[in-house]
Amino acid sequence: MNSSQQTSQAKVSDRRSFLKKSATVAAVASAATLSARGAMAASGSNEKMRIGFIGPGGRGFDAHVKSLCELQKSGRKLDLVGVAEVYEDQRNMVADHIKTVTGTAPGRYVDYNEMIEKENLDAVCIGTPDHWHHKQTVDSLKAGLHVYCEKPMTKTVEEAFSVEKHWQESGKVMQVGVQSTSLPVWDEVRALLQGGKLGKVLGFQTEYFRNSDVGQWRYYKLEKKMTPKTVDWSRWLGTREGLAPDMPFDREVFKQWRRFWPFGSGMFTDLFVHRTTSMLKATGLRLPGRVTGAGGIYLEYDGRDVPDVATVVADFNEGVQGLVTATMCNQESRVNQLIRGHYGTFAFGNGEGFDGFDFIPERGPVTHIRQEQERIKTTPVENTTLAHFANWVDACEANEPLKCNNPPDLGAAAISVVNLGAQSYRKGKVYFVDGEQRSISTEDPGWAAQWEKRSATRAAVAHIPGWNAGEFGSTLVDPPYMKFGGPWVDGKDPAGE
Repeated sequence: MNSSQQTSQAKVSDRRSFLKKSATVAAVASAATLSARGAMAASGSNEKMRIGFIGPGGRGFDAHVKSLCELQKSGRKLDLVGVAEVYEDQRNMVADHIKTVTGTAPGRYVDYNEMIEKENLDAVCIGTPDHWHHKQTVDSLKAGLHVYCEKPMTKTVEEAFSVEKHWQESGKVMQVGVQSTSLPVWDEVRALLQGGKLGKVLGFQTEYFRNSDVGQWRYYKLEKKMTPKTVDWSRWLGTREGLAPDMPFDREVFKQWRRFWPFGSGMFTDLFVHRTTSMLKATGLRLPGRVTGAGGIYLEYDGRDVPDVATVVADFNEGVQGLVTATMCNQESRVNQLIRGHYGTFAFGNGEGFDGFDFIPERGPVTHIRQEQERIKTTPVENTTLAHFANWVDACEANEPLKCNNPPDLGAAAISVVNLGAQSYRKGKVYFVDGEQRSISTEDPGWAAQWEKRSATRAAVAHIPGWNAGEFGSTLVDPPYMKFGGPWVDGKDPAGE
């Protein structure tokens, strides 16, 4: 192993050790303040884990509530005890559903802080709009609770770094709601990549195409019963907390908030984050080094802010480029999900319900080895959302933060790609990430120059975290005629006489 590879692996090892150490230290520090119920749950006794729901709207009800109800019915030691929701009709529907299915009548709240204070919770599930995720997550972690937060983890990159920090300090379990990370395929792919199956990993491409005759996210129905009397509008906006500007009540904004910048980032954070998180998990990559975004509103002139065509290009310090692209107005000619290397490609198709993926080798004269195209089998997961919640419950019961399939360090990395892509599109700037300092800048630190220097000095190739295949697939063959190359110094032929 060369020095560059040793340094890269050392950084990966240090990062993992840091996460483990911070989680362990924080767990010890917070043990004294755990409630008796929380301590019993963490120790794995017969006490049920008490869970409250914050903002269980569409996804929060259909995925969070229903999945945990199903797990509870299957025998998991769960007690669904509280619902905090600003929309009266939704709050009552969710609470009634929990009582019907589980037999427990959960407390009904408008203010999630009141629920946390009164219900002696062990954990919360957050399903609110994006602009609330950071505050509610941090408040919950500080209260000593495990957290499941729907994707995206936060609205901004700075908030993502904050959540990551608070999670490490808390010692609590946190899962980010990208359910595809609970597919076993991504761990299997990462092992193959680290072992050199594709040679030097060069890039990934992914997508999330959709089409609709009404405009994306306008299929969420507006109802006349949604009024300032049934919705605590000021609390939903979060104006007092500085989360959004004050504005008149608007059913479109309330129900279709993903169309508007103050609350979400359209396809960037609703859809791109799914595929991006999977690709980061598969490659082992985390924070990008350079991010650019492009796109526009080319068809859906319905009052929305967010684009209907968008592309993000993220470059990583490990010498890998990620491409995420889609339109919300065409679905039948999608870009395939791929990971490309010098010696071959993994092709995944689309979606997440697959039982395998294809290995497509490069030509023999290039690789100098014999490789055949093959179908690599994987285990399909029938219900990824249910599997994702089961993984979270497992981690909570074991009190092991790193047992989650999508912890906050992965969540922060995904947000860094998709949110900076959105910001680049809006502001016409290129963003650079300092992973060590957890800082963002539009000042070029010499991105192109560093790669040119590597070439000029014939430096060792950079690799994905965990790479263990030595120089396999990351070297070039010098043709004999290259001996005639090089500068003539003092008129002397570099090839000799």
